[in-house]
Amino acid sequence: MNIGIYPGSFDPITYGHLDIIQRSSKLFDRLIVAVLSNPRKKPLFTVEERIEMIRDSVHDIPNVEIDSFSGLLVDFAKLKKARVIVKGLRAVSDFEYELQMALMNKKLDERIETIFIMTNSKYSYLSSSVVKEVSSLGGCVATVVPPLVEKRLKQKFKIN
Repeated sequence: MNIGIYPGSFDPITYGHLDIIQRSSKLFDRLIVAVLSNPRKKPLFTVEERIEMIRDSVHDIPNVEIDSFSGLLVDFAKLKKARVIVKGLRAVSDFEYELQMALMNKKLDERIETIFIMTNSKYSYLSSSVVKEVSSLGGCVATVVPPLVEKRLKQKFKIN
């Protein structure tokens, strides 16, 4: 079975992430969206909340599953019997960082391959950080996140 992993914090998931999930799901028998649990970061949403929002957003893609991990991505990939890591790229700055990570992952486990998928140009400016900032200031994010995410952002920031 050809298994890919799309890792990230997904705090929260955006239409940019969903674009990568939809497109990469066509490349694998099974695609695991892996939510990073990193105690050093201070996410807005818990891992469980992020998983719920992702699950709600991808329920119509049958070969996508959602899981969480902490520690090294290559260890999680080995556990899941995945050999390919999917990374979405928006800009050259993303590539520089992701290339370093891909090379380190390859050094840690030579069986791991990383593929880079360019985001749709209409999402090239989009990040979870921008979504959270705009939402926290009362801006409308309905066109860049799924409805459940918009609702949860409003709840977190106590916006009507």
